[in-house]
Amino acid sequence: MSENICEENQYKAVYNQYVTPLRNFIYYKCGDLKLAEDLGQDAFIKMWENCTNVTKEKAKSYLYTVANNLFLNKVKHQKVVLKFEQKPHSEADIKDPAYLLEEKEFKKKLEKAISDLPEKQREVFLLNRIDKLKYKEIASLLSISVKAVEKRMHNALATLRKVHQKV
Repeated sequence: MSENICEENQYKAVYNQYVTPLRNFIYYKCGDLKLAEDLGQDAFIKMWENCTNVTKEKAKSYLYTVANNLFLNKVKHQKVVLKFEQKPHSEADIKDPAYLLEEKEFKKKLEKAISDLPEKQREVFLLNRIDKLKYKEIASLLSISVKAVEKRMHNALATLRKVHQKV
């Protein structure tokens, strides 16, 4: 049987290996980097508190499950936060050329279109396009079939194309 991760060096190794992918996983679910970092850290704290029950082989699964559960506990509040953050902010800057302004507007529209995707589609889209994970890796990470990943990606791309045609 494998040893638990209560030994400091083993815990640090697990932390270093999963801190960024775990943060990204949560960020893709919620769209709020600070919240993603906080929930990721909370997951690592829970893992430390339960280190006698977590082996190095089970650490990834444990972290992702805990982080996902923490996220689900904050979903209603997070939706309010996301709506507030998506409101346009006045950034009148006389120094910006028209091109930069258009670029900012396009970026806002793109971010809004991505954030408006249903959670499961947004998650798959960002895991593939930002983290460069293959469909098989995404399927394993989310505990779904590769076909489900393909369908979510297809639907996400179709939605984004429709939004692009309206612009």
